[in-house]
Amino acid sequence: MSSPKKPQGGGPHGFGPGGGSMMVPGQKPKDFKGTLRRLLLYLKPRRSKLIAVFIAAILSTVFMIVGPKIMGTAITELFEGAYGKFQGVPGAAIDFEKIGQILLLLGGLYVFSSLFSYIQQYIMSSVAQDTVYDLREEVNNKLEKLPLHYFDGRSNGETLSRMTNDIDTIGSTLQQSLTQFITSIVTIVGIVIMMLSISPLLTAIAIISLPVSIFAIQPILKKSQTYFSDQQRSLGQLNGHIEEMYTGHQVVKAFGYEKKSGKQFDLVNDELYEAGRKAQFISGIIMPLMMFIGNMSYVLISVVGGILVTQRAISIGDIQAFITYSKQFTQPITQTANIANVIQSTIAAAERVFELLDEKEEIKDVVTSHLPRANGSVVFEQVDFGYGGDLLIENMNIRVSPGQTVAIVGPTGAGKTTLINLLMRFYELNGGTIKIDGLDTRKMSRHDLRKQFGMVLQDTWLFNGTIKDNIAYGKTGATEEEIVEAARTAQADHFIRTLPEGYDTILNEEASNISQGQKQLLTIARAILADSPIMILDEATSSVDTRTEVFIQQAMNRLMEGRTSFVIAHRLSTIKDADLILVMDQGKVIEQGTHAELLEQQGFYEELYNSQFAEKSAG
Repeated sequence: MSSPKKPQGGGPHGFGPGGGSMMVPGQKPKDFKGTLRRLLLYLKPRRSKLIAVFIAAILSTVFMIVGPKIMGTAITELFEGAYGKFQGVPGAAIDFEKIGQILLLLGGLYVFSSLFSYIQQYIMSSVAQDTVYDLREEVNNKLEKLPLHYFDGRSNGETLSRMTNDIDTIGSTLQQSLTQFITSIVTIVGIVIMMLSISPLLTAIAIISLPVSIFAIQPILKKSQTYFSDQQRSLGQLNGHIEEMYTGHQVVKAFGYEKKSGKQFDLVNDELYEAGRKAQFISGIIMPLMMFIGNMSYVLISVVGGILVTQRAISIGDIQAFITYSKQFTQPITQTANIANVIQSTIAAAERVFELLDEKEEIKDVVTSHLPRANGSVVFEQVDFGYGGDLLIENMNIRVSPGQTVAIVGPTGAGKTTLINLLMRFYELNGGTIKIDGLDTRKMSRHDLRKQFGMVLQDTWLFNGTIKDNIAYGKTGATEEEIVEAARTAQADHFIRTLPEGYDTILNEEASNISQGQKQLLTIARAILADSPIMILDEATSSVDTRTEVFIQQAMNRLMEGRTSFVIAHRLSTIKDADLILVMDQGKVIEQGTHAELLEQQGFYEELYNSQFAEKSAG
């Protein structure tokens, strides 16, 4: 069974405002601390693994940080031995054995550092994927419980983005950025400690370069941010223009819009070029400027360090180690700043996921009635309904006997689809009751209720798979004989057998390898196979040729035999023989009766009917 079609624009089915707002990538979260705390709760069951990751990260970083200091010891040993021998000091020589032991220790440290880094990444990948798995499961379960109006108020792309892109962003940050953040913090602390142990004076010189760098690049960052914003805006405009022009290229060519479209493209492309050039140029100044300040610091450290070496206040190996540390010092700080931006985006993504998880769910079923298979009696008693504060349907009363065909007619936006949604309990009533075989639909489970209905909608829905699988969607465990029989009844068997693979022909994602009329016949075959006692038919013959329309109409007539049927009619000529016609306007049933009775009333239905007849004559 397929779900009702989504309206184009506005709120649900054209009534009320549409909901939902999409957060742009990189936007700051509204509640950073609250969202972060909630995200950390997903990591709570994996505390032991996170502690192991933290310990492995510390050990890996510590072994890496100690390396330059030990290397400096080897250089000092080499220098003093060579210098002593050069000065002719008795017994002075280079102790290659000691240097070899130092280098062996150094190699061992780097091996252990790599090993613990591997352990850290291995455990963290497990933590990240387990957390993402739990989130996806939770979101998927939530989507199954959300009411129809949630999907009516949001685009499919937004919902998909929350379930895929946003959760992937969280997973990527947990797996990569979190371990980098831990490593960067430990590296910064470790390097500062090692530098202080060598020379507090040189450490002060190295650290002073940081605020100088920040002071120098801050105005450049602000300026480049403006141009980057302009670049993203222009890029969005360009993408939108290209998508419109190429998806509607037939209309563009038909109305001779190519030159105007080209000029518009050039205009936006020039804006993008200018914004991109300025953004890249200004942001490109940052790295050379930081390198200049870093090199000035490096020169200063080398000069002061050289003086200290001549005064025997520090060894030459320690100077070499300190210079290495000063070079390494800025890297983890830059990483930490970048990770801070990534975390902002990640928390924003998590906030969007949590917004979905916090959405109000469908009212839980209170099951007091069971209906194995309905006879088909349907009663609306004093039904009131509205999407917001105002009632769209008020005091509606309808009685339908088993086996009757009920046609629902009216202008666009009259509320025809709303009536069907209420019947299937996609929306909850504001007042009154809807009964099937005398049982209140709110007293039975939604599953039992919807099992009583088969649907053929104007917008055909077929999934990527074989024709056989698409028809079998209507009945669990359907045999091949039942599928073929349903196709024959729907007059679809003949065209299916003319396809290269017959019933095993795979429909592509858009089902564009068969015609619109053939798609409709397959959805009718699916509904026939479901063998539901009540049918809902959204007449779908307006986009097919006359011959195919005849086939579809014959198939629909067979489908309605012996069943209570609700037909949303667009061509009034097709529902002359309906047992009951409901005429709707602005959410209300303004007239009801048979075709002949409604014509005699000379009211709204007669105007609709005559207008269609006049259009047909004019055509």
